Amino acid sequence: MISNKQTIFYILIAFTFSVAIRLIWVYQFSDYDAFMWNNQFMINTNDGYYWAEGARDILNWDFSEFARSPVNTAGSQLTAFFAYILPFSFETIILYMPVILSSLIVIPMILIAQSLKRVEFGFVAALLASIAWSYYNRTMIGYFDTDMLNIVFPTFLLWSLILAIKTHEEKYLLFTALEIVAYRWWYPQSYSLEFAFFGLILFYVLVFERKNLYMYKLLSIMLFAMMGLPGVVRFITVIGVYLLYKNKKIDSYIYYLFGFAFLLFMFTGGFSPIWAQLKGYVFKDTVKVMGEDLQLHFFSVMQTVREAGKIPFETFANRISGHTITFILSIIGYILLVFRRRVILLGLPMIGLGFLAYVGGLRFTIYAVPMMAFGISYLIFTCSDYLKKFLANEQSSFYIRTLFIVVCTLAVLYPNLIHIINYKVPTVMNKQEVTVLDKLKNIANREDYVVAWWDYGYPIRYYSNVDTLIDGGKHSGSVNFPVSYMLTNSQQSSAKLARLDVEYTEQRFLMEINNQDRNRTNIANMTLDNGFQDANDFLISLSTNIKLPKKTRDIYFYLPFRMLGIFPTVAKFSDIDLMSGKMKRRPFIYQTNRFKDSKEVLNLDRGILFNKKSGILQIGNQEVPVKEFLITAYDKNKKLIRQRQSIHKDGNLYLVYMRSYNTFLVLDEDMINSTYIQLFVFENYDKNLFEPVILDPSAKVYKLKI
Repeated sequence: MISNKQTIFYILIAFTFSVAIRLIWVYQFSDYDAFMWNNQFMINTNDGYYWAEGARDILNWDFSEFARSPVNTAGSQLTAFFAYILPFSFETIILYMPVILSSLIVIPMILIAQSLKRVEFGFVAALLASIAWSYYNRTMIGYFDTDMLNIVFPTFLLWSLILAIKTHEEKYLLFTALEIVAYRWWYPQSYSLEFAFFGLILFYVLVFERKNLYMYKLLSIMLFAMMGLPGVVRFITVIGVYLLYKNKKIDSYIYYLFGFAFLLFMFTGGFSPIWAQLKGYVFKDTVKVMGEDLQLHFFSVMQTVREAGKIPFETFANRISGHTITFILSIIGYILLVFRRRVILLGLPMIGLGFLAYVGGLRFTIYAVPMMAFGISYLIFTCSDYLKKFLANEQSSFYIRTLFIVVCTLAVLYPNLIHIINYKVPTVMNKQEVTVLDKLKNIANREDYVVAWWDYGYPIRYYSNVDTLIDGGKHSGSVNFPVSYMLTNSQQSSAKLARLDVEYTEQRFLMEINNQDRNRTNIANMTLDNGFQDANDFLISLSTNIKLPKKTRDIYFYLPFRMLGIFPTVAKFSDIDLMSGKMKRRPFIYQTNRFKDSKEVLNLDRGILFNKKSGILQIGNQEVPVKEFLITAYDKNKKLIRQRQSIHKDGNLYLVYMRSYNTFLVLDEDMINSTYIQLFVFENYDKNLFEPVILDPSAKVYKLKI
């Protein structure tokens, strides 16, 4: 018989292990000041700044009407609560929350094993699951995102479902329903996994227990908890249904209650959220068509998000179990476990969602981690049990089997530990970049906008307390297009489009309040309002004296050095014919700091060579004349010095050496004249359009003057 003290002991050991491993990152960067702000490490995921912004605004009682701060989200609310009651700095809380909350995964895992009368195998499984490759990546210290509880909640749900089926005790009906409500509160996208659990239990009931009233009670209360209604309504409903179950007279009406629950579930949303998620991650489109009266084509952001891309099998296996061999053995172990304990089949929804990663993107692999950890752990203990048959001496049998379990456990943990030691993820921003944003906070007003690529949207809003046009949650092709266009086109066109996009964005907030039609994109509205039927004609008109809307707020351009690395991707979003959806000629930009300089040839890596004597750039088998060679560098007063040398008047490319950054650029005519390159690389700005506000080598900020 397994005692509760023994279970608690295993939980504490596994929890401590999970926390300790996550502190390796702190040890590795303990002396690296560039990752520190306000005497604490900064976080290392962009999305974390979204929840941090909401928590900050809750603590400051800032509930601005038009702000997109997530003050109503669970992540922000829980963070604000911890920040209010705990004696630590806000930066410390958001840094360490993933460490503590994600380590809670060990509790339901060990409890599940306890329900199967083998708590030891749950302990080993908990050790692996808590630090498995993908789970660690998305819950490490500083990875302040919903993933810190996204697997904890469904694993608790699995535990209560297992015990509900095994014991038929009424308390597990309530536990199950409340876990669903809490999971949806924390992560609204949990809908699909909840429904998968429901569907599996429904199948089990229809095949094996069609006359079991308890199972229909379970299904009914799950449906009430899964309805597409506000969390408070669902919470009150499930409490009421649970109390209703206490009256035995209701048993004769259970089938009717189940039917009513199913109809209510369908009426409040049904399968719609599930289909929306499948379309986003599995059935991905390269180009999306939007609008009715003016149909425009936009580049799909899902084509550039790494976590939504297909991954190789080895990566898939490693992220779930740490090693391909471990992964295969985990599947074998899980199958054996199913034969011995059929109830563990309830874990199939988590396995299915985790395996969806093979076609739907690497982010899903974390869902399969707990069940595969159970699989390899059960296999280890099964092999240990077989050893007992070959060992006559009971005492020696115990030591040998214990040694076998320890060695196998270490072997399974080893590749994951090596990965963790080598996984030295940097913070999202470095200290100098945050210094720039902190200065901007004291210059800009709360209602002002900052034009920047979506990767930097959340950090900008958090550190500068301003608004942005796009961010990690608002980055569809239709909203990315204008910002991409601003960064990759001439200063005149960029400045005018920036003013138009900001003012039209503000108008959309008013349209939403007044319940007006918001189906058109900003670009479509601009096109039609200016008397055009072709969006391409409207874009051309930006270089003329087009009438601009009245200025209601200031606009700043945030141009960081690090955006050079993703600038080709940024350019893709506006390198499209809006009317036909066809991709235009792709602008050319190449950046490298891996080069070798010799007397006659400058080797720029990746097969790109510059012949100094002839002025010809060899790109693979193609030879292209260079029009100009430009050099930028900062003097001792941090003033930018520019030099240029003409090489071929009919050249097609430009070679730029950013000496202070030890970086070379190769650009075509369009790219060198783009707003980002002109303002950041050369500080060459149109004085009628832009005004420099902060000129720091790490990031430069310009204020729009129109």
